[in-house]
Amino acid sequence: MLELRPNCELCDKDLPPDSNEARICSYECTFCAHCVETVLHNVCPNCGGGLVNRPIRPSVARRPGVSLQHDPASTRRVNTRYSRQEIESFAHGVKDIHPAKR
Repeated sequence: MLELRPNCELCDKDLPPDSNEARICSYECTFCAHCVETVLHNVCPNCGGGLVNRPIRPSVARRPGVSLQHDPASTRRVNTRYSRQEIESFAHGVKDIHPAKR
Protein backbone atom coordinates (compact mmCIF):
# COMPACT_ATOMS: atom_id res chain seq x y z
CA MET A 1 0.00 0.00 0.00
CA LEU A 2 1.29 3.47 -0.85
CA GLU A 3 2.68 5.45 2.04
CA LEU A 4 1.27 8.78 0.74
CA ARG A 5 4.10 10.93 2.07
CA PRO A 6 3.05 14.39 3.25
CA ASN A 7 5.63 16.59 1.54
CA CYS A 8 7.85 17.28 -1.45
CA GLU A 9 11.25 15.79 -0.69
CA LEU A 10 12.98 18.72 -2.40
CA CYS A 11 11.15 21.94 -1.43
CA ASP A 12 9.19 20.52 1.55
CA LYS A 13 5.84 21.75 0.16
CA ASP A 14 2.87 20.13 1.87
CA LEU A 15 1.25 17.45 -0.29
CA PRO A 16 -1.91 16.26 1.45
CA PRO A 17 -3.38 12.87 0.46
CA ASP A 18 -5.82 14.50 -1.98
CA SER A 19 -3.19 16.64 -3.73
CA ASN A 20 -3.17 16.62 -7.52
CA GLU A 21 0.36 18.06 -7.38
CA ALA A 22 2.06 15.00 -5.86
CA ARG A 23 4.38 12.94 -8.07
CA ILE A 24 6.01 9.64 -7.11
CA CYS A 25 8.54 7.16 -8.48
CA SER A 26 8.32 3.38 -8.14
CA TYR A 27 9.99 3.66 -4.71
CA GLU A 28 7.39 6.22 -3.57
CA CYS A 29 9.87 9.09 -3.50
CA THR A 30 7.52 12.08 -3.48
CA PHE A 31 7.90 15.49 -5.11
CA CYS A 32 5.60 18.35 -6.09
CA ALA A 33 4.74 18.96 -9.75
CA HIS A 34 6.69 22.24 -9.77
CA CYS A 35 9.96 20.61 -8.65
CA VAL A 36 9.45 17.69 -11.06
CA GLU A 37 8.97 20.04 -14.00
CA THR A 38 11.53 22.77 -13.22
CA VAL A 39 14.35 21.11 -11.28
CA LEU A 40 14.11 17.34 -11.61
CA HIS A 41 13.00 17.19 -15.27
CA ASN A 42 11.03 14.01 -14.50
CA VAL A 43 14.08 12.29 -12.98
CA CYS A 44 13.85 10.93 -9.44
CA PRO A 45 17.11 12.11 -7.80
CA ASN A 46 17.15 9.04 -5.57
CA CYS A 47 16.73 6.21 -8.10
CA GLY A 48 16.86 7.83 -11.56
CA GLY A 49 13.37 6.62 -12.49
CA GLY A 50 10.50 8.67 -13.84
CA LEU A 51 7.85 10.38 -11.75
CA VAL A 52 4.08 10.01 -12.21
CA ASN A 53 0.94 11.41 -10.62
CA ARG A 54 0.40 9.92 -7.18
CA PRO A 55 -2.98 8.20 -6.92
CA ILE A 56 -5.52 9.69 -4.53
CA ARG A 57 -6.83 7.29 -1.90
CA PRO A 58 -10.60 7.54 -1.38
CA SER A 59 -11.56 9.61 1.65
CA VAL A 60 -14.83 7.70 2.06
CA ALA A 61 -15.04 3.92 2.31
CA ARG A 62 -17.17 2.94 -0.66
CA ARG A 63 -16.06 -0.62 0.05
CA PRO A 64 -15.71 -1.80 3.66
CA GLY A 65 -12.32 -0.90 5.15
CA VAL A 66 -10.92 0.82 2.06
CA SER A 67 -10.31 4.54 2.60
CA LEU A 68 -8.06 7.13 4.21
CA GLN A 69 -10.06 6.61 7.37
CA HIS A 70 -8.91 2.97 7.53
CA ASP A 71 -5.49 3.41 5.92
CA PRO A 72 -4.32 6.94 6.72
CA ALA A 73 -1.55 8.75 4.88
CA SER A 74 1.90 8.94 6.44
CA THR A 75 2.79 11.90 8.64
CA ARG A 76 6.55 11.24 8.43
CA ARG A 77 8.20 13.98 6.39
CA VAL A 78 11.02 12.87 4.08
CA ASN A 79 13.69 15.06 2.48
CA THR A 80 16.22 14.06 -0.15
CA ARG A 81 19.78 13.59 1.06
CA TYR A 82 21.26 15.18 -2.08
CA SER A 83 22.15 18.84 -2.52
CA ARG A 84 20.37 20.93 -5.13
CA GLN A 85 23.60 21.00 -7.20
CA GLU A 86 23.93 17.20 -7.06
CA ILE A 87 20.27 16.81 -8.07
CA GLU A 88 20.52 19.22 -11.00
CA SER A 89 23.69 17.54 -12.26
CA PHE A 90 22.18 14.07 -11.97
CA ALA A 91 18.91 15.07 -13.66
CA HIS A 92 20.80 16.80 -16.48
CA GLY A 93 22.66 13.60 -17.28
CA VAL A 94 19.55 11.40 -17.28
CA LYS A 95 16.61 13.57 -18.39
CA ASP A 96 16.94 12.80 -22.12
CA ILE A 97 16.71 9.04 -21.54
CA HIS A 98 13.08 7.85 -21.58
CA PRO A 99 12.06 6.60 -18.10
CA ALA A 100 11.39 3.10 -19.46
CA LYS A 101 15.01 2.92 -20.69
CA ARG A 102 16.72 4.25 -17.56
